[in-house]
Parts: sequence; structure tokens; C-alpha cells
Amino acid sequence: MSAALEPLRDIIARHGLSASKSLGQNFILDRQLLARIAAIPGSLEGERVYEVGPGPGGLTHALLDAGASIVAVERDRRCLPALAELQRRPGAKLEIVEGDALQIDEQALAGEGAHVVANLPYNVGTALLLKWLADDWPPWWRSLTLMFQKEVAERIVAQPGSEAYGRLSVAAQWRSKPRLAMAVNRSAFVPPPKVTSAVVHIVPAEQPAGVKSEIIERLTGAAFGQRRKMLRSSLKQMPGALEAAEVLDIDTRRRAETLSVAEWVSLARKLSA
Repeated sequence: MSAALEPLRDIIARHGLSASKSLGQNFILDRQLLARIAAIPGSLEGERVYEVGPGPGGLTHALLDAGASIVAVERDRRCLPALAELQRRPGAKLEIVEGDALQIDEQALAGEGAHVVANLPYNVGTALLLKWLADDWPPWWRSLTLMFQKEVAERIVAQPGSEAYGRLSVAAQWRSKPRLAMAVNRSAFVPPPKVTSAVVHIVPAEQPAGVKSEIIERLTGAAFGQRRKMLRSSLKQMPGALEAAEVLDIDTRRRAETLSVAEWVSLARKLSA
């Protein structure tokens, strides 16, 4: 890492920045922690990285130190001067795009095989994850290393039968492999959020044959949308779903959270046919 780095707290003060609640911002000031997050995907030397919501550039700096070539999308124009300073760093490969990450074509910006690494704004984190998980498969990204509220991170990796297991769990697990990479205490942020956070690392896996993504999305949306009801009630509005469950010997008196990801895949395959 570069010598005599200016503390991030000083950079934030010098540019008159403060975390915006409406934009879901919480800045991390600990450079060692940021370096640990940047290391989660593995070696980034010469790799392309897509970052959302870099803010004052703490994680961006760590990714540059790791040798990455970065395209960073920032909606808050107050942060652009601080990011421009990083852009002028000798040898820095950093493209800054002002815009809303929910509206941007990431694949066109970052290219195939990019790693996504981001301390996601809390108010758009789940929406962005679902957007990336809904991509054509295999996806344009090679890995996702993302900061969430811990309860959201737990839902992503949850197993059947647990309170956290739901639609997000199936979306993340039916054709990719998520893991909890690290918990991050609220004291690491400015301002400190009310909850603990966690970093999730996700890599794509092979898509199960004969399964249409829109079918599994509709299935889990219907079932987990009424998770306290039995499948025979929650899935009755989806044509063919109850008949498919009967053929597969899935008891429709069960509730959505008791079905494994493999069972959801089997049910979606039957309907996709």
C-alpha cells in the first residue's frame, strides 16, 4: 500500500462530505478492513472490477492497490472530486461514471468476466443483487463481493427450514454459490448503521438443465409471498404447479420454506417443459 496515506476521515472532511441517508450511504474508514474486503475475490492483479457507490473512494483505493482496473458508478456528485483525485494517481486505472446503478448497463461498462466488488448502498443492495442474479447465464460477472446488512446476507446463504430461508436464498443458490465471507461491525462505518453488516461472496455455477429462470422466479415469488400457507394454497394460482408437485411426490401440505433448492429446481424444470 502507498506510504503516508491521507486518512479517509480527512479526505471526507476536506471535500465537505457526509453520508446521505436518502442514498443509503455509510462510509468505511478503516483502510486495513477495506484491503481485506478487496482481497476476498482472490488476486485482482490486471482484473476488471465493477464498483457501485464508491463514495469518497476508500474501497476504490484498496482495489487499485490490488492491481485492478476499475469502473466505478457513483450517483452522488458530491463524491466525484474525491474520486477524481484517485483517478489522477500515477498508474491508476479508474473510470468514473456518474449515474444510477439500477439504470446502467453494467455489462457494456465493465465487459465480460468482471468482478463486482462494492459496499452497496443499503437501500438498493437487494435490488441490484436480484438484477445481477437474473442475468442470462453464464452471467457477465465472474464474482460478486458485496456488503449487505447482516440479516440480508443471512437470507442469501440460508438453508431450508430456517427463518431466513426464502425467495432470495433460492435466487442466489439455484445456479450460483454464495458464502458469508466476513462480518463487519457497525463501528467500522461513519455514521454507524443500526445493524451489523456482512460481506457475501458469490460465484456462478452451472445452470441446471431444462429450467427457465422466469419460471423459478414466479414459483418462489408465489410460494414465499404467502410463506405461512401450504403450497396447495400458495401455488394454486400458478397453472400446472400443483400437478407438477404431485408428479414429483412433493407434498403440497408442506410450506415453501421446507423445500430444498433442488426441489424448487425440479418443480421449475417440470413447469418449464
